[in-house]
Amino acid sequence: MKKKKTTSDRIMTMRLPLSKDNFATIINVYAPTLTNPDENKDAFYNQLESVLSGVPRTDKLLLIGDFNARIGRDNDKWPLVMGKHGIGKCNSNGELLLALCSEFELIVTNIMFMQKDEHKT
Repeated sequence: MKKKKTTSDRIMTMRLPLSKDNFATIINVYAPTLTNPDENKDAFYNQLESVLSGVPRTDKLLLIGDFNARIGRDNDKWPLVMGKHGIGKCNSNGELLLALCSEFELIVTNIMFMQKDEHKT
């Protein structure tokens, strides 16, 4: 049986059974934009950290959504979090996302592999 929970207007989680003792937790987010005040961004990331902390370590975890972030191409600071196929420069929302990924041992997968230029964002 799936279990859905809306944490806020920006965070929703769903826990799905994969087999008898295995589960997947999907967290879908819509992060504040760059123009939002820092306190809104901090509140969002604090809430997301709380949600991530509540996910059982044995669950398969997918964190998806619109982070309104650019993480750029320089992976020297975040080699375990991002690949080498990003574009542009990191913005402040990107720094928040990368720090969160580092804290929770998550990987930004869409830049781990080479993509055609028309698929890069």
